[in-house]
Amino acid sequence: MDSQFNRHRRLRRTANMRNLVRETHLHVEDFIYPIFVAEGQDIKKEIPSMPGIYNLSLDHLTEEMDEVVSLGIQSVLLFGVPLEKDACGTQAYHDHGIVQEATRLIKEKYPEILVVADTCLCEYTNHGHCGLIENGEILNDASLELLVQTAISQAKAGADIIAPSNMMDGFTVAIREGLDEAGFEHIPVMSYAVKYASAFYGPFRDAAGSTPQFGDRKSYQMDPANRLEAMREAESDLMEGADFLIVKPGMPYLDIVRDVKNNINLPLVTYNVSGEYSMVKAAAQNGWIDEERIVLEMLTGMKRAGSDLIITYHAKDAAKWMNSHK
Repeated sequence: MDSQFNRHRRLRRTANMRNLVRETHLHVEDFIYPIFVAEGQDIKKEIPSMPGIYNLSLDHLTEEMDEVVSLGIQSVLLFGVPLEKDACGTQAYHDHGIVQEATRLIKEKYPEILVVADTCLCEYTNHGHCGLIENGEILNDASLELLVQTAISQAKAGADIIAPSNMMDGFTVAIREGLDEAGFEHIPVMSYAVKYASAFYGPFRDAAGSTPQFGDRKSYQMDPANRLEAMREAESDLMEGADFLIVKPGMPYLDIVRDVKNNINLPLVTYNVSGEYSMVKAAAQNGWIDEERIVLEMLTGMKRAGSDLIITYHAKDAAKWMNSHK
């Protein structure tokens, strides 16, 4: 036979051959594991829409962190679930707020773990929005002052990375300047630079109790239909001093991940959000999919698209599977 075609299958013939030519590699060190820390005592409450994910009080946090460390996960992202909320989100920037206290506990007992602090107001405001409200409008510049206070209080508590997720204009430069003036010029900012107004956040709001009490977040989070706008947002955060950029959500926005990776030379983080997690868990519980293969394929796809790091609720499961294959 006159062979006038390429034999691509030569490099797929055996498992070792496929391993030899594999282009994209997923590592446990790539994962940032989100944890919901709740004020109170003896709280270990599974989130109904997120099987395997819990609201944890500080007395249960050590058990969670022991498992995280044992699996080789090196970074966690802390979200707070306070007992009290008000119009200004006061507990977000209180020196003894729940994220600040959780940060102190982790850094004392697990100093090698990187603590990323989510810097937003929505979990702490009684209206559920990410900024101050006046006459039904979300105020931009006035909200920046409170976000800076939050970032500084988190850095004082020992946070290794500040991750502002509010999508107010100018939040990166305001926080960068605030940290520098407070003596935290060494603390990096992991900016939620490209954050869409997505339906995929539904289960998170169940976990954090942060559903807006009126309206929605479309006036500050991005329109899912827009691609070019994402680059404008990312370029602004680069110029304003961000050290990492986050694209959120993950799977429906991998084109955006690739765009950002191709154009900006900063570590890029993809947030594999709650809705993506919950859909996989629901399908797996019904026996419709092979959960391990699906999750590892999803996460590898995010790395292939350009992600350097992945924030994912699948981190512990993925780490277990990956460690078992070594």
